[in-house]
Amino acid sequence: MGRTRHSTLIGLFLIATASTAVAQQPQALKVVAAGAELKQVSKQFAFSEGPAVNKKGDIYFTDQPNDKIWKYDTKGKLSLFMDKTGRSNGLYFDAKGNLLSCADEKDELWSISPDKKVTVLLNSFEGKRLNGPNDLWIDHKGGIYFTDPYYQRDYWDRKQPDIPGQNVYYLPEGSKQAVIVEDSIVKPNGIVGTPDGKYLYVADLQAGKTYRYKINSNGSLTDRELFAPQGSDGMTLDNEGNLYITGNGVTVYDKHGKKLGNIPVPSNWTGNVCFGGKARKILFITASESIYTLQMKVRGVE
Repeated sequence: MGRTRHSTLIGLFLIATASTAVAQQPQALKVVAAGAELKQVSKQFAFSEGPAVNKKGDIYFTDQPNDKIWKYDTKGKLSLFMDKTGRSNGLYFDAKGNLLSCADEKDELWSISPDKKVTVLLNSFEGKRLNGPNDLWIDHKGGIYFTDPYYQRDYWDRKQPDIPGQNVYYLPEGSKQAVIVEDSIVKPNGIVGTPDGKYLYVADLQAGKTYRYKINSNGSLTDRELFAPQGSDGMTLDNEGNLYITGNGVTVYDKHGKKLGNIPVPSNWTGNVCFGGKARKILFITASESIYTLQMKVRGVE
């Protein structure tokens, strides 16, 4: 999301988590490498978001208010990858190395090739403009799950949504038509699936809840269960099945939904998180004006 849409949600999130947001050193968590410290890489952004990792371990992320995508490579070099990105928010790499983007300037899903050629994958649902694609995850068949909440943007030419619901969609590989797979969440935001393709996690940031679903062979979702009593902006998983959710720092839950602890981040809002580096053992955190890294014991699976 962008800064101007966060004020109310941030307040609700911090109130809801104040009792559990006790100061804690990162190394106190069993998933963090011994002696590791949170490192601020840069603080030059308007609002950093949407990190995604490619096959090499390089991380790409967005500065949505400034309409840019940045790259943080495995050698620790930060560089601008692309300007004029359709106001990209959430990102994810497909199997072919294309960077898929929730481009909410015109509420579209984009595929950006390594040489920055843009292909619009989706720009509507049943003839209506999407609310504002926010975050996405790609399954092993190439299908795309994405969240579509409505956060009023100052660069839009509308003041209300064309679609009444705020839904989770699935776009099958090669299809031009998405299907609704979840329509009962108040405001879906962060989304991520397990590497075996069995489960999907979806956060309801406004309601302060994160759910887990069973993914069926046709892409539909069933067996919804409350996984964590906490919402999230962005999410990722590690190789032990732990779920990392964001907002007030980074909170880690094990695969059974037990809270392992919180990684404090010295920014007003922690927007998103992913693993990067050649060994996928660097936790990369986007937090408002800043980006941070933290060395981990575990590794990422995205």
